[in-house]
Amino acid sequence: MSADGFTAAPPPGAREDWTIDQGWADYTAEEHATWDILYERQAALLPGYACDEFLHGLEALNLHRGGIPNFEEINVELQRLTGWSVVAVPGLVPDEVFFDHLANRRFPAGQFIRKQDQLDYLQEPDIFHDVFGHVPMLTDPTFADYMEAYGKGGQRAAGLGRLHNLARLYWYTVEFGLLETPKGLRIYGAGIVSSRTESIFALDDPSPNRLGFDLVRTMRTPYRIDDFQQVYFVIPGLQALLDATLQDFAPLYAALETADDVPIDAVLATDRVFTTGTQAYAARGGRLATAG
Repeated sequence: MSADGFTAAPPPGAREDWTIDQGWADYTAEEHATWDILYERQAALLPGYACDEFLHGLEALNLHRGGIPNFEEINVELQRLTGWSVVAVPGLVPDEVFFDHLANRRFPAGQFIRKQDQLDYLQEPDIFHDVFGHVPMLTDPTFADYMEAYGKGGQRAAGLGRLHNLARLYWYTVEFGLLETPKGLRIYGAGIVSSRTESIFALDDPSPNRLGFDLVRTMRTPYRIDDFQQVYFVIPGLQALLDATLQDFAPLYAALETADDVPIDAVLATDRVFTTGTQAYAARGGRLATAG
């Protein structure tokens, strides 16, 4: 078993790269209905919350064709726009497999969907989180380049023993990132846009800190995997996020070896502060309420 908890070989039925057939024809009417319920409530909420790039991607891919999207259909438009494609996998995959897919412009997505009694929280990412949450942003050329660069960076980080730092970058940008726009802060991270409750919490609640994105600061900050975030990092633009990634991380990793983690609720004197949060939600003990 590898360090990330996976066996060396893919599970039965999966190919060498851990991909499987989506099996679109096998989805039940109830599963298609679950997608529709999730889609309708998020699509109604996100204008005014999600960034324009996400909303444009949602429209470009037409993810509301009726039921769970067929990867073969959405890949036609995704390939045309940015050269990316969605591939089905049986769940979480080993780090090296994940990075290889991203580095080659393939996004690995789970093909199962949550039950209707799990609409507001699911621990393991399902097809709604992966496709509704992640794929619309992949229609944007700049963000698509960032994801490819992240995959290649992951391959390098694995050899330098700094995957935990790089994982924090993914968490606070790809999963739970905010974007500064002329209209105010907007969400783009997949963990937020796929969650009705966290979409509202991330922008409207007084509890979390909202801080300007800084590459090293982000990689020094732990994150919550089981509840709403205590801090969100705000990027000034997608190009700025890509530019921060297109550098040699080796000197950064060397510096991080002797740098302490920043407490998750801390606001540093060097931070650009959008919101100093009350941290009241975390102080109450939080609750498991995110969808996605």
